[in-house]
Amino acid sequence: MKNDNDYVIKIDKNGEPVTVAQVHTVLLEMLKDLDAICKANDIPYYLTGGSCLGAVRHNGFIPWDDDADVGMMYEDYKRFLQVVKMMDSSKYYYQCFDTHKEYNVCIPAMKLRRKNTYVKEVNSLLKNKCTDGDGLFIDVFIVDFVDERRWVDFLCRLKSLLYMVVVTFFENMMRNPLWLKTKYWKFIRRYSAKAKKRGSKTIGYDLSWTFDKPWKPVAYKKADIYPVQYHVFEDTMLPIPKHPDALLEVEIGGVYMEYPKGKMQAPKHIVDINLKGDTPE
Repeated sequence: MKNDNDYVIKIDKNGEPVTVAQVHTVLLEMLKDLDAICKANDIPYYLTGGSCLGAVRHNGFIPWDDDADVGMMYEDYKRFLQVVKMMDSSKYYYQCFDTHKEYNVCIPAMKLRRKNTYVKEVNSLLKNKCTDGDGLFIDVFIVDFVDERRWVDFLCRLKSLLYMVVVTFFENMMRNPLWLKTKYWKFIRRYSAKAKKRGSKTIGYDLSWTFDKPWKPVAYKKADIYPVQYHVFEDTMLPIPKHPDALLEVEIGGVYMEYPKGKMQAPKHIVDINLKGDTPE
């Protein structure tokens, strides 16, 4: 298997390759800083998606993975919103619907971005409409309670998918349907609050994440996630679920420890990148 230095995202204007390894160096520093502020404020979170798989299978990044994902419960996310502003403002800024009403509510709840970098990501729905930058980012997913009545959950996910289609339509018409986005956000929060009140022991990505089949949501028992455990990740330790296999079997599939075929071992999230400035080259 190739290492992350072998995966080239682009050739810069000087003819030098920009590699996944270089992206990993920046993302790792960002993850360390995020971990430090979460630890200092007792905010539990965990690596999710490909970042969790990287921790378990590679003790770090997947060599060809070009992004980083973390998840946290909604109650913890609300506290994180209060402390993320304390991160070094010379290095970081963040975008979310709470602070940027132009933010796309149909993607992860927050993007924690690195200043003096630029990234254009693969996004078949919408471009970033936040005007304060397109820096390299960590995706912060809200995780919340899931209704354990499958038919209720299915219908609510269909409704969420409909919201996504309508919101995206307006956004692509160069309009910001703030009233609809606010209504959508409240619908998502009510759904999870009701599930919690009913005593649900199941959690997963909140309903704003519509990129999974409504009949097969990303959901798992809360007891399989919390309390999180710290695991080797590159040259540091970062949190992963208590039982990471429970998450990975849902998010990746039962054969997650097997490497994908060669042609699938390629960076897939970044179209263009500049690690030396906040604009395209």
